Amino acid sequence: MSGERAGTGEETGAGQQENEEKPVITEESVKESVSEAVSIEKAEEMEVDVDYSQAFQGIKGCAAVYVPEDNSSYFYNKEVCTEQASPYSTFKIISALMGLHNGVIADETSAMEYNGTQYYNSAWNKDLSLREAFQTSCIWYFRQVIDAVGSAEVKKELEELRYGNCDITEWEGGDVNPLPELNGFWLDSSLRISPWEQVQVLARIFEGGSSYTKEETQILRSIMQNDAENGLTLYGKTGTGPDGEGWFVGFVQNGEQNKYFAVYLNDSGNPETANGKKAKEIAEIIMRE
Repeated sequence: MSGERAGTGEETGAGQQENEEKPVITEESVKESVSEAVSIEKAEEMEVDVDYSQAFQGIKGCAAVYVPEDNSSYFYNKEVCTEQASPYSTFKIISALMGLHNGVIADETSAMEYNGTQYYNSAWNKDLSLREAFQTSCIWYFRQVIDAVGSAEVKKELEELRYGNCDITEWEGGDVNPLPELNGFWLDSSLRISPWEQVQVLARIFEGGSSYTKEETQILRSIMQNDAENGLTLYGKTGTGPDGEGWFVGFVQNGEQNKYFAVYLNDSGNPETANGKKAKEIAEIIMRE
């Protein structure tokens, strides 16, 4: 409708419209606009290769860091950062969020019932709250959460997050562990994600780029918190595979600024050292630099 009125006005009141000031386009203003566009483009594409070899101490792996404030990304062994691998226990970040979003769990105190099995980790041998399950990386707890959310909803939310290959076809998982409640598609099975994709997913969740509510992400942030030192607060989750694979993914908060990271180790020749604990140690070093 507004377009029709504008056309009528031009036909009947041309003299009035001719008196309106029109913007003056000069060569200088064009150059300024082009310069601004180039600056924005450079900011969007800012990538830096960094050398974190001292932190890795000879262990094979990679690191990816993303800073939303200036849209910059930093890579150590970039090629490895783009290769997909099993997320292992880092997927508990997503499991917790899906559980909160779908009402399976209400908050960090929400408990799941222990079934009486004597697990290899004695911390799992009782009813656990979300916070306890996350801190002890309890597989059976998050297996219950994911089963309650259901495969259709899990698939939908993974696709919305663009979480790696979004493949949950092996819903029950393989045989990484001897008991069915300790296996799943996220444990050396069908679901795979690259370190860089891990970073992007975290940024979508905590920078308002997903459908999750502020309350849900605040609860997730709370259970992910590791420590605070010199104004720098670290949030994250480890993951460990059976053959020299280790993850630590998360973000650091310094004031109002978040920096997202993923450290991934893949060193089959060094399985006793290349694990989630070591990945966390490396992340702490590089994120405090």
